[in-house]
Amino acid sequence: MSELIQAVLDSEDRNDLRNLVSELRQQEQGYLLRNDILNLFDEYCSKYQKPENFFNYSNLGKLIYYTQEIIHIREESTLCFIIRPKIASEEIYRLTADLKVEEMTTQELLDLRDRFVDKYHPNEGDLLELDFGPFYDYSPMIRDPKNIGKGVQFLNRYLSSKLFQDPNQWLEGLFDFLRLHQYNGIQLLINDRIASQQQLSEQVKKAIEFVSQRSEDESYEVFRFPLQMMGFEPGWGNTAARVLETLNILDELIDSPDPQTLEAFISRIPMIFKIVLVSAHGWFAQEGVLGRPDTGGQVVYVLDQAKSLEKQLQEDAILAGLEGLNVQPKVIILTRLIPNSDGTLCNQPLEKVHGSENAWILRVPLREFNPNITQNWISRFEFWPYLETFAIDAEKQLLAEFQGRPDLIVGNYTDGNLVAFLLARRLGVTQCNVAHALEKSKYLFSNLYWQDLEDKYHFSLQFTADLIAMNAANFVISSTYQEIVGTPDSIGQYESYKCLTMPELYHVVNGVELFSPKFNVVPPGVNESCFFPYKNSQERVQSDRQRMDEMLFTLEDESQIYGKLDDPTKRPLFSMARLDRIKNITGLAECFGKSKELQEHCNLILVAGKLRVEESGDNEERDEIVKLYRTIDEYNLHGKIRWLGVRLSKNDSGVVYRVIADRQGIFVQPALFEAFGLTILEAMISGLPTFATQFGGPLEIIQDKKNGFYINPTNLEETAAKLVEFVTKCEHNPSYWEEISQKAIERVYSTYTWKIHTTKLLSLARIYGFWNFNSKEKREDLLRYLESLFYLIYKPRAQKLLEQHQSR
Repeated sequence: MSELIQAVLDSEDRNDLRNLVSELRQQEQGYLLRNDILNLFDEYCSKYQKPENFFNYSNLGKLIYYTQEIIHIREESTLCFIIRPKIASEEIYRLTADLKVEEMTTQELLDLRDRFVDKYHPNEGDLLELDFGPFYDYSPMIRDPKNIGKGVQFLNRYLSSKLFQDPNQWLEGLFDFLRLHQYNGIQLLINDRIASQQQLSEQVKKAIEFVSQRSEDESYEVFRFPLQMMGFEPGWGNTAARVLETLNILDELIDSPDPQTLEAFISRIPMIFKIVLVSAHGWFAQEGVLGRPDTGGQVVYVLDQAKSLEKQLQEDAILAGLEGLNVQPKVIILTRLIPNSDGTLCNQPLEKVHGSENAWILRVPLREFNPNITQNWISRFEFWPYLETFAIDAEKQLLAEFQGRPDLIVGNYTDGNLVAFLLARRLGVTQCNVAHALEKSKYLFSNLYWQDLEDKYHFSLQFTADLIAMNAANFVISSTYQEIVGTPDSIGQYESYKCLTMPELYHVVNGVELFSPKFNVVPPGVNESCFFPYKNSQERVQSDRQRMDEMLFTLEDESQIYGKLDDPTKRPLFSMARLDRIKNITGLAECFGKSKELQEHCNLILVAGKLRVEESGDNEERDEIVKLYRTIDEYNLHGKIRWLGVRLSKNDSGVVYRVIADRQGIFVQPALFEAFGLTILEAMISGLPTFATQFGGPLEIIQDKKNGFYINPTNLEETAAKLVEFVTKCEHNPSYWEEISQKAIERVYSTYTWKIHTTKLLSLARIYGFWNFNSKEKREDLLRYLESLFYLIYKPRAQKLLEQHQSR
């Protein structure tokens, strides 16, 4: 039995539990989530005049705190408690009116959820059960939840222990791995003169003796030939000092392996030159797209990542001594071509990434099943039928562009991750996943009521694709720890796939292994050429500053700006996001409208979406446009709000943040959920005190009240009060704004740069490439299972959606 329940039953809280169970059974709402449960318990404490500390510190209070869900089983007059006593752990119990406790299985819980929505049909046979647990039985597992997301450190320890325990087998694997590497047919690292791992060990020591006698700064090309005669090809270093250092690391690894030595050596192996970044949906271009439907932070992330990866690959190639081979690393962003491109470059098959030497956007057209659909933008929720044929066609173009296979494929978002799976499976290369946001976490009960939502969102396809891709990936990078396993009081995005039902389609009894070392936290950086502190006056262009200041506060242009400020000198509250339900710009407007005190001190400046319903092709955006106008009228915000329906370039976005900072403004990010929050980094590095949602990634970016502030966007009064408190404090103590501003800048520079990101990403790719090489035969059963899900569940459903598209 649960220790939490037992503690209540053994204490004087037992009667309170009995009373609370009675109250719960009388609730009209039969399915309570954590916030509902806490609110009900708070009401219970007030009703029965419990001591102040009872809510948090009683045995019953602790049980309630860790209870994620309560389901009323009306026909049995019992309650099901789903308890999460610690991160990545779940316990399920049935509790009767007389406080009898029975443990429930995962299968029983999933059946109960089906019963709750009247989709339980035991007389018609069992439902398909998906269980990925057995495929991880042979894999090393992290034990401590706090180490989840540190997969590569764990894997290094595991691999180095294997090298120590069974040196012959693992050194043979390392030897075979070193022999693999070539660049355009040119052998790297070791040649045929070294024929065994024993000989490798001997020759390394000879090479160390030879190189140690040379001047440290002597170029590798000077002594390349003697090293080749010993069996060593290019790739060890560009100078005698670098070559000697690399050889010494390998020698130490062979003689006395440890995690740090293994990572240091594998991270130096020149094995990655060609990378594919898959970002399939939306409008992917470098100008004129941000703010369009499905087009925001992911585009910025992938473009910045591509440039940073190319630069890092170039630096790595030089350090490895490959300049003489004319090595030219190449990064390709793979996306779809949109023939009707609405003035953007999304109809151009190939576009060079600005500021790069060999990074490109490759746009592959969709097959024309119905030109009315495929020649235009397609919502990310409707994109599913085209992904397989897109992957097949993209494979041919990638092979042509690279003149061979890529070395690494990185998927982005569900559709990009599924394409990455299909490509990696066909090409036999390492696959990395980046979720950005798992939609299941955004839409409440989206799996339970998937059939009701299917026509609009097609979650049966999306969630199946998520399960396939996250299990297929060799490694997964997340921006935050909580993206994987949440916090002590909230479930992580990946964790939400552990156990779920898709009524009448399938049950997932174990959807993802959260303790797998495939998970790694690698936060993105921020583009420092576009986004930098407002105080860096020497880097600022005065004409841009004046142009954006006028646009934000005084310019009259009804085609793209709504609202004229009565007093433009008030402190600006600023937000910039797409206009969709989750980004919650309308919620911020309502928060501002409800607070007269906030209106006295501030103006609200919004850069969001389009101004007119007829200009939008996205259903959610149209709904939010109507809602925003209604909110402005309802609270009579005329003269206090400016709404800019403009699409800004990244450079202009940077200027906007700095102009707001010039006026000692505040950035507010009010999303109902935010997987990470690139705009938060952009605002903070610009020097803006930032108030961001407490739901999601911002919890790890911001340190509350130190370099920013958390807000609960569902509690409008509390959010307004926090903003008013900050503004009032700044007016009484002007240096307070500057203090928070400076700490925000320092936070970004210390933790969130693209240099840190790409160095770690490439290190992960090499380590997991080595791991994949040594254990690849053990993944085939998993990959076959995933292919079955793709062809038997995903593909038939995608085909049905395609048939709907063909009739439009």
